Amino acid sequence: PGPMAAPRSFSAAEVRERCARGACLVRCRRRLYDLSAFVRLHPGGEQLLRRRAGTDVSAALDGPPHRHSRNARRWLEQYYVGDLQPGDEQVPPAGGRGWHRLLEPVDEKAVDATAQTPARVDPRCKSVDEEKDLVDWQKPLLWQVGYLGEKYDEWVHQPVDRPIRLFHSDILESLSKTAWYVVFMVWTPVVLYLSWVSYTSLAQGNTRLFSSFTTEYSIPVHKYYFPFIFLVGMFLWSLLEYLIHRFVFHMKPPASNYYLITLHFLLHGQHHKSPFDSSRLVFPPVPASLVIGFFYGLLQLLLPEVLGLSVFVGGLCGYVIYDMMHYYLHYGSPKKGTYLYGLKAYHVKHHFEHQKSGSFGISTRFWDRPFRTLIPEETFEKED
Repeated sequence: PGPMAAPRSFSAAEVRERCARGACLVRCRRRLYDLSAFVRLHPGGEQLLRRRAGTDVSAALDGPPHRHSRNARRWLEQYYVGDLQPGDEQVPPAGGRGWHRLLEPVDEKAVDATAQTPARVDPRCKSVDEEKDLVDWQKPLLWQVGYLGEKYDEWVHQPVDRPIRLFHSDILESLSKTAWYVVFMVWTPVVLYLSWVSYTSLAQGNTRLFSSFTTEYSIPVHKYYFPFIFLVGMFLWSLLEYLIHRFVFHMKPPASNYYLITLHFLLHGQHHKSPFDSSRLVFPPVPASLVIGFFYGLLQLLLPEVLGLSVFVGGLCGYVIYDMMHYYLHYGSPKKGTYLYGLKAYHVKHHFEHQKSGSFGISTRFWDRPFRTLIPEETFEKED
């Protein structure tokens, strides 16, 4: 988002009018926030926020059913637009219940007292001031973050809602980001073609396991085994997805090492700093092809040629599903109660609350269980 207009004072009538026109303004006491640009991204669903338009969400932030983290409260402050005029604290949504409250007599002394009190910010809602941030957002970030040293880890895990530029070069910058559908368009034909090659090669009947060690006890691999080998590849990808995310993407670079901090930001830190930058949610095809080529070569060394290809194509399919699902978990609006709804809420918790301790599985929570990194269900006790 670009520079916001200076905060100003709003009347209850103006808030009602804006909400009636489709805007989603909410408030914490007298502080007003315009969430119109965020409603589609909210992990609880767009309709949940729409129902709260024009109301005070202070209690909802503390829950139940969910207590919002410090990062979530800090995120909210990015949408601050001004304060509600004293005496206009009751602003129910258009057509909703509670309109009669606006007609109730107002205690003039209470209004005067409120007018003397500035709309204070909850200390848990301290926002990221981009003008006074540790980096210059008008310049590419990649070569700046290494200088943050011991401040990098806290800084990178305070998410902001704005796009990131990494490189000075327009060419390198274009290669570092991509639209979600490009991944599908590039790799799906590769998966289909290599699946056909694998199946037809197995159909020739020349592929045998352990043939490099013994011919007497080698095991023939029939073409009918291809679907199972393909699924093994997908399963292995899900494990690889977890391991890379946990041990590579979430390594904590030494505060004294400029290059490792820079590498971490390039690989994954940028995504945690700006989790809703739509051009950086999937792996761009050019750098992805280098990583994919490495795993292809590794499987060709470890397994018979056609068998290695069959496992590889299953893994490649798993990767495409992972990237599509990752984009959907950020920008999709799954129906409440569905598997994807729970997975979206789970993944957003990873970004805003459990960045270092859990939820390393993205397309599935399966591996979080045996590795004991599953985020526990929230046992709710309301804070004072």
